[in-house]
Amino acid sequence: MTTDASLPPLSALFKHQAFVRYWFARIAGIMGNQMLMVAVAWHMYDLTSSAWDLGLVGLFQFVPALVMTLPAGHVADRLHRGRIFAACMALQAGVALTLLSATLGNFASRELILLISVVLGLARAFQMPAQQALVALLVPTNLLGRAVALSSTGMEIAVISGPALGGLLYALGPTNVYICCTALMVLATGLILAVHYKHKPSNLAASWSTLFAGVRFVWERKLLLGASSLDLFAVLLGGATALLPIYARDILHTGPTGLGFLRAAPAVGALTMSLVITRWPLRRHVGKRLLSAVAVFGLATVLFGLSESFWLSLFALTVTGAADCISVVTRNTLVQLETPDEMRGRVAAVNSIFIGASNQLGEFESGATAAMWGPVGSVVVGGIGTMLVAGLWFKLFPALAHRDHMEPQGSR
Repeated sequence: MTTDASLPPLSALFKHQAFVRYWFARIAGIMGNQMLMVAVAWHMYDLTSSAWDLGLVGLFQFVPALVMTLPAGHVADRLHRGRIFAACMALQAGVALTLLSATLGNFASRELILLISVVLGLARAFQMPAQQALVALLVPTNLLGRAVALSSTGMEIAVISGPALGGLLYALGPTNVYICCTALMVLATGLILAVHYKHKPSNLAASWSTLFAGVRFVWERKLLLGASSLDLFAVLLGGATALLPIYARDILHTGPTGLGFLRAAPAVGALTMSLVITRWPLRRHVGKRLLSAVAVFGLATVLFGLSESFWLSLFALTVTGAADCISVVTRNTLVQLETPDEMRGRVAAVNSIFIGASNQLGEFESGATAAMWGPVGSVVVGGIGTMLVAGLWFKLFPALAHRDHMEPQGSR
């Protein structure tokens, strides 16, 4: 068995320049994307004051992502993954510029924001498989777990600073947010174009068989199926991101600045936990810890739903972020370790469908149920559902629940 003492030091990661450039590109891109999401959500709520429309923003991102993600995974296994990632960053820079022009020209509308959401969904469809499948090509296998954890740390830094900065800039005027988003996306594009790795051109023919190969691969391996589907059902039920503008304005009585801090709070918890995991990687009882983290995520979501205190709400969201970090790092590492490189793009595409469904479709679910039951009822019921999912997955996927070590048995 590999012990913590035999693991390469964390500093070894920074000797791989391609990974370092990728890491900074992800930080810039995610920060810009998070700022954009805060601005789009608040802009839509300013225009319509409708929980349903907030949910539609998520749905309009999810549908094109769902349709295009499997073809995107096939593309990621054939073409240069870094260039695909860069093209997606450039497309999002174009989205920010469009919103900037619409704001300056006073023609921003509900319909434009929904159209923009479709474009963001398409960008996400191609970005996620390429981005996820790229990490394993930039570092050796013995550093992969630390690379995934450090990538999570960088992501959380961006998710903390992005929404908070986005909320502050939006309070000064939405044009400030869109200018900053454009600059960050352009920076990310340049950095990722500077990532060089040994690309092996693939002659993989496009067919229904190759297109759905990732689906078959995940379906036949119950550990991967359990890990990927766990995110879908847990966050689909327990996510409250789409309702944060309602909580900020109508329940907690804060403005766009408060919304920025609410959106950043989960990332504070996730950043803290990712630093812990990067320093002390999970080595034992990874399956039980994964499912326990999902249950804690659900419990903290219930607490947030019931809270009428801004500070208690921040605490609850921080706990959800810490719990979700354990889940994300564990699931992503298991998927990378259990998948051969020639399949990573298509398997990452399947994983992206689950993640996209849990996030974008979850936002629609939150908006729709909030329109029926109110925001508090929607969040509380969703959190309870997440806890039930964690218990059910323990029974349905014993290979996942009883997974002890992170690495496969044969590698120890």
